[in-house]
Amino acid sequence: MNLQDAIVLITGANRGIGLAFAEAAMARGARKVYAGARSPSSISTAGVVSVKLDVICDKDVTAAARFCSDVTLVINNAGIARPGGLLNPGATEAAHAQFETNVFGILRMTQAFAPVLAKNGGGAFLNVLSAASWINSGTMTAYAASKAAAWSLTNGLRNELRQQGTQVLGLHVGFVDTDLTRGLDVVKVSPQSVVATAFDALEAGASEVLADERARMVKHGLTTEPAIYL
Repeated sequence: MNLQDAIVLITGANRGIGLAFAEAAMARGARKVYAGARSPSSISTAGVVSVKLDVICDKDVTAAARFCSDVTLVINNAGIARPGGLLNPGATEAAHAQFETNVFGILRMTQAFAPVLAKNGGGAFLNVLSAASWINSGTMTAYAASKAAAWSLTNGLRNELRQQGTQVLGLHVGFVDTDLTRGLDVVKVSPQSVVATAFDALEAGASEVLADERARMVKHGLTTEPAIYL
């Protein structure tokens, strides 16, 4: 789909990749940008319409679908990450919280906004996933599990929404220079470069985009022997 004259809603738009999406959407000619956040007062981007939107809250999502009834592009960017292994004390609670936002948040948003997009000509969903969708090691294993589930969810929703002409784009990326990765001594890419790559893919009609070298390396490693995830 074309960003020119699009009506865009972004979840988690107050900082990081979400903020970069809002700024880039306006730069590419979007007619209107709704910036969703748990606290609308945290939205400071000039020219956007702030929306109270916590993706784990059914009431917020339903209200947003009514208020943003002209939307043609929904960017499911909101996500959380908590460190810790799957066998650590508190792992079940941490995993539940991450799945609630990273997986069920996307599902809630899609269920609420799919009819809106259908009414407005089809439009698109852009789901922010991760290279961790395909590989699970390190200190955030529950986060990786949630992103793997979000990838599968995205693939299922793409098939279900194809009939109504809605594009579904899954965005995979490694480490992005945001608050989420602060303190990690790893190679990071800028939110702006990720967003530019994602929007180029969206406008090209793609279903999947790998926004950095790490995502491309991990995706390629799925077919090596032994596979990269082992």
